Amino acid sequence: MCAQKKALQSAKISSPIKIDGLLNEAAWKQIKPVTEMVQNFPTFGKPCSKKTEISITYDNQAVYVAAVMYDDKKNIRHQLTQRDQVDRQDADIFTIGLDTYHDQQNAFIFQVTAAGVQADARFSQNNYDKSWDAVWESKVVIKENCWIAEIKIPFMAIRFAKKNLQTWGLQFQRFCRSINEGYTWNPQDQSIDGIINQYGTWENLQDITPPMRLSFLPYLSGGVKFTPTGKGFLKENLKSGGMDIKYGINESFTLDLTLIPDFAQVQSDNVVLNLSPFQVRFNDYRPFFTEGTELFNKAELFYSRRIGNSPSGAAETLDKFGNDSNYSIQKNPGITLLYNASKFSGRTKNNLGIGIFNAVTQPMYAVVKNLQTGKDSSFLTEPLANYNIIVLDQAFKNRSSLCFTNTNVLRRNNNRNANVSALDLSFFDKKNMYNLKVSPRFSSIWGNKESYTGFANYASFEKISGKFQFSVGGTIESDRYDPNDLGFLLNNNEVSYYGSLRYNYFNPTKHFITHSYRLSINNEHLYQPFVWTSTSVEASANFLFKNFWDISLYTESKPFWRNDYFEARTTGRVFKGIPYIFSGLGGSTDSRKKLFFRYFLGYGKSPIKYSNYQYYEGELRYRFSPKFTASFQSDYELDNGNRGYGFVPSTNNDIIMTTRNIKRTTNIFSAQYGFTPRMNMTIRLRHYWSYVNNKKFHTLRQDGFLDDAPFLDGYNQNFSTFNMDMFYTWDFLWGSRLTFTWKNALGGITELDPYLFNTFRKNFNQVLQNPHSNEISLKMVYFLDYLKLFPSRKKRD
Repeated sequence: MCAQKKALQSAKISSPIKIDGLLNEAAWKQIKPVTEMVQNFPTFGKPCSKKTEISITYDNQAVYVAAVMYDDKKNIRHQLTQRDQVDRQDADIFTIGLDTYHDQQNAFIFQVTAAGVQADARFSQNNYDKSWDAVWESKVVIKENCWIAEIKIPFMAIRFAKKNLQTWGLQFQRFCRSINEGYTWNPQDQSIDGIINQYGTWENLQDITPPMRLSFLPYLSGGVKFTPTGKGFLKENLKSGGMDIKYGINESFTLDLTLIPDFAQVQSDNVVLNLSPFQVRFNDYRPFFTEGTELFNKAELFYSRRIGNSPSGAAETLDKFGNDSNYSIQKNPGITLLYNASKFSGRTKNNLGIGIFNAVTQPMYAVVKNLQTGKDSSFLTEPLANYNIIVLDQAFKNRSSLCFTNTNVLRRNNNRNANVSALDLSFFDKKNMYNLKVSPRFSSIWGNKESYTGFANYASFEKISGKFQFSVGGTIESDRYDPNDLGFLLNNNEVSYYGSLRYNYFNPTKHFITHSYRLSINNEHLYQPFVWTSTSVEASANFLFKNFWDISLYTESKPFWRNDYFEARTTGRVFKGIPYIFSGLGGSTDSRKKLFFRYFLGYGKSPIKYSNYQYYEGELRYRFSPKFTASFQSDYELDNGNRGYGFVPSTNNDIIMTTRNIKRTTNIFSAQYGFTPRMNMTIRLRHYWSYVNNKKFHTLRQDGFLDDAPFLDGYNQNFSTFNMDMFYTWDFLWGSRLTFTWKNALGGITELDPYLFNTFRKNFNQVLQNPHSNEISLKMVYFLDYLKLFPSRKKRD
């Protein structure tokens, strides 16, 4: 289904090129530039509106790229952003993709904007890992009739096979923001599934030797943290020092080590009031656990927040002793520290990807002083633990692959140990029209207190290319399948099967640039015992207009009373979920404009009286200048007549359920100022409020329906959280960074009266008046390249 790929012959130079954006070296004059590009958006195959000239060459140490992108200076967008955050920003972008193993499945992505901001990523099938950071050079110059990007990608930044003659996959891409047009060198058709498989080729790279890849990232950090308690503020001095090491064991494999890592300077979690029976999943912002982990995430068994999270006993220590006048908390760490962590990963010349991840966390202790006796006592809040992952990923022709993943967790004193294995087969036909996936899993838990095993399997068959697409699939998870020691699964004990139809129109029509439609149905059962639980139907339509405004329509329904075996929090007990239908309308304006608005409006209805559901979401963003941007996001949720678990009284075994009105709102203000392409400051303020007003109480019957119970006062809930994160970052050298951080948050001991502060205004005033924790820190990371320290050792022994 793919058209004939373009091929580019390589030209090797003997001396390096200075990266200054001037293109005055003799090497550039000797290379014939690529000028034939084709539009891939909004109209695939249409000639480009803007002229582009791209030259590429290499020597023994690096790949060099020069791109001259013609346009009037007034049309060249050059908004300053953070590194790696260039998508949908007001900036022209130039992109290079390198498939160094030519397997059509894995690629290195390098981007630079007209403002000189860099972005890079590892791309593996549909996993786009923007957290991966390489050290490379770029320089941008804007002239009256064009902008020029000159780039140097050292061989130490990428991986490739050790062969005398090589062919790589290659793609050039240009995005003109002023007219929202995208161009590629090799045609890239949106109706064809996949991106790397639509790369062209860069042929006859001769005598390139993978260099010794050894770099050091030592860091020093210091700061102070103040946490409010019932007896004033608890002061904690923050000081740390450590190092990250990257070592290329051979041409294909890299060993990443972190010694005494510091993870304090990351964005605060979006904490919420969780009324569901399931845990909340939080994003991980720690670079070591997110960068270059696309191989470890293939089986979706790696939830990195399991490692180095807050000690499980820290909150209990604060609750127990924080307000007790007889005790004083001397030490209560909020983060589980690591002894070390390491990643070994790479891909052989036969396209076998191998990954090994290991992390060892320290045992954490809280220290509490008895003020009556003066004696200190220590409490274990988190035991020593070892986390390990092994991945073997074999790539085959036509993008097919077979991947084996094993995760295991061992805790000291045999407290609880876990082992999970997964096999993932993905098969594509030669025409890239269909895809078959089969993914069996097996888990084993053992230790002093419990021992059990479980299994799961996921399967799907899809038509993935063309205007009309479909998919069918199913899931089976036994009641004892448990990957959550290192992975994340909301609930097991499930059997489900689904089908979906999709129609995508990728080329512009009279009114639309693109439009698409989707219909799906899903049916679920419990695995043990095998009983029906629910059926859901979803439909959506999306339209992108000629003026680059968009609109989406969405509807979802669970039309029957469903059997919920989780909400009652008691094994074997069922709760009858109410049927409902929900519809929503969303869209956004043209994001090129200084003022941008995004919205979503939703309304749900059920057969129960006074139980309507409303949801509103909006974002307003204004770009004051190419350096300064601010935005405000807000959402509001009103769930009238919500039914859910309340509590189990101590007097009997009745399960008390409640009918309640739930109000939730989240407001986020963020701003970013870019001083230079490598220096910026960001600020983010988030306030979250959830108010639960109980209207009725019920006892849960054996058949899952509810009987009225006497009303009980004092069970309303009023939960608020507030965070402010401010980061100033300066990449003062390639690979080196200085970061100043200030984090302010509502104190953990704050409890707001749900009857006195029952409106948003009253609640927000109390949030501001209650004690807040504060954390200030400064961190410097310095990049040291072994080859620059010892330039005489350019080649491997």
